[in-house]
Amino acid sequence: MKTLILGGVRSGKSRLAERLAVASGRQVVYVATAVAGDGEMARRIAAHRRHRPEDWLVVEEPLALGRVLADAAAPDRCLIVDCLTLWLTNLLSHGDPSRLKTERTALLAALPSLAGDLVLVGNETNMGIIPLGEISRRYCDEAGLLHQALAARCDRVVFTVAGLPQVLKGPPLEDLGPTSGQDPDFGAGTGS
Repeated sequence: MKTLILGGVRSGKSRLAERLAVASGRQVVYVATAVAGDGEMARRIAAHRRHRPEDWLVVEEPLALGRVLADAAAPDRCLIVDCLTLWLTNLLSHGDPSRLKTERTALLAALPSLAGDLVLVGNETNMGIIPLGEISRRYCDEAGLLHQALAARCDRVVFTVAGLPQVLKGPPLEDLGPTSGQDPDFGAGTGS
């Protein structure tokens, strides 16, 4: 099952992705895309590291997501990518402007042949006003196009609001059992 989870900041996306991974009963590989560019992001990444179960495998990859997914996928695994929009930011900030197209193409090409389960997490940024700055507008445009392309290729698409998942496409979410007791303010979507 390939699932795309979208929502705003602190909407419960990451927590839902983690619950889906545990419910899959498969070995979990967590693909983290965040880069600690400042102290606040470093603290978020550290909090995510402390929170993750020790038996989960972690791959930190800020750019080559398609390659990493192809390498890590297996029938007995569930891959979590957290988060797509940080990955997109990394590519938009990269010194080689062609890298975004290359990596986006590689990701979309890898999806159909991935074995096992895949849960992709991304911030939905296009529900407010149009940003004033050129790079902000490009980011929103690229995020919207990426999410549309992924939604077309995923079996299930879920939108989270206030910790409540709303299935937009595909099968309903099964009962995932009780929440982990995690602080509802935690799920920052920082990846690492």
